[in-house]
Amino acid sequence: MNNGLTAREIRKFKALLLAKRNEILGNVSSMETEALRRERSDLSTMPLHMADSAADNFEVENTLDLVGSERKLLSEIEGALERIEDKTYGICQADEVPIPKARLTAIPWTRYCLKCASLIEKGVIVDGLSEAP
Repeated sequence: MNNGLTAREIRKFKALLLAKRNEILGNVSSMETEALRRERSDLSTMPLHMADSAADNFEVENTLDLVGSERKLLSEIEGALERIEDKTYGICQADEVPIPKARLTAIPWTRYCLKCASLIEKGVIVDGLSEAP
């Protein structure tokens, strides 16, 4: 399968993916540290009002939700790096056509061309491999 990308373009996308991975790893580490710090400080001091406690809990839960989203993105980035290694990067996993460079530039970890991504979002295809029931 030919993705239509030159070796130089592949190196550029790999560099983008590695930079984004490092950025996310730093963000996740900071968010987890902050959430743990808040939880520990909450244990040592009683809030003056129940609303304070609820707000603190909301912030911790929100931070943990963000960490989950970042971890999912990390997984997508790792998958893209694996596809670079196995020479399938830039090929849509649903219909095996080359993903346009503009889409890869916007979302270097994407697994699907725009058409298939849209069909997945609409529920027409599942995981890009089979039709929805």
